[in-house]
Amino acid sequence: MQPKYSLQASAHRRTEAAILEGTKDLISRKGISGLSMIEIADHSEVSRATLYNHYRDKNAVLEALITLEVEKLVDLAQRAGTPADALETLSKVISADPALSAMRQHDAQLLIAIMSHAENPLYLVLATCIYEATKSEAGTGLAMRWLLGQVMQPITPKQSREQAELLVERTLF
Repeated sequence: MQPKYSLQASAHRRTEAAILEGTKDLISRKGISGLSMIEIADHSEVSRATLYNHYRDKNAVLEALITLEVEKLVDLAQRAGTPADALETLSKVISADPALSAMRQHDAQLLIAIMSHAENPLYLVLATCIYEATKSEAGTGLAMRWLLGQVMQPITPKQSREQAELLVERTLF
């Protein structure tokens, strides 16, 4: 039999996952600007009280969602293999993300503001991951700018591969 607190922690994680998944789905449909805590609770199928027990406001939900998304990107990059594979994987995920697509359409200024905060700890997490793959400070800086550019202007999977290989070939080694 599992201890009581172990079960509570598991339920807590499942609830947070449902909230973040619901929030990302809502963002994919309509962007961030008009999003409310009531909609997040309803779409995530949790009570408003439960939502507020986990997150104090919409910004806290969005911060947790962004953190989760960056952690997923880091995990994908670390499992990708070669530096070109890592960059290609990140490029494809960023270019195809439905929430980013909706934000480009509905919240372009907000998206630009979010991307322009290089001092954000999450920016450093992703940059460190890219550096671990490339072992090049200059290449890391270029790769980060290349990926951030795709947030606003996505590219095709074929372009992702070609540009990732070119970036590695010309700057990283």
